[in-house]
Amino acid sequence: MNSVPRVLAVLDDLLTAAAPDARGALWQLAEQGRELDANLVRLLPGAEVGEHQEDVLDVLLVVIAGSGRVVAGGDSLDLTPTTVVWLPRTSRRALVAGPEGLAYVTVHRRRPGLAIKPPVAAPATPLAAPLTAYAQEGGEAPCVLDRVCPACGRLSQDPEPVFCSRCGERFTDR
Repeated sequence: MNSVPRVLAVLDDLLTAAAPDARGALWQLAEQGRELDANLVRLLPGAEVGEHQEDVLDVLLVVIAGSGRVVAGGDSLDLTPTTVVWLPRTSRRALVAGPEGLAYVTVHRRRPGLAIKPPVAAPATPLAAPLTAYAQEGGEAPCVLDRVCPACGRLSQDPEPVFCSRCGERFTDR
């Protein structure tokens, strides 16, 4: 693969073109063969990304517009345009948008894709048989659908997510 640098987006243009009430991921890096993921996220005034923990990846957050704060372990870090924050993996944190909202870019190593794996063991009970058969066909069991973000489609690692750690969308029924 012989790649060449190119402009993928102009963030000011994306923010200007978005509807005033547009929230969540306004842009995502989607180039084939990439080793990074990046998202432009906008939170409306006063909106929150509830406390969550990313166990696998460090995340770099760069504020583009607006203001807000990161709340982590009792500390609060102010966010203003051009602020760069490192969110180390395993850190618990929440984001709160200021009165004019908050727009930021997140960048992190790309997550490995889901892989189809053979079942670990034969089912112990007849009730487990359908799940084992489903696993042999590939894919996730249907019971994880409540962990899929309704806005951006990310599968949360949290067994009971409240907010999406990628786009900030609130999960329903929580």
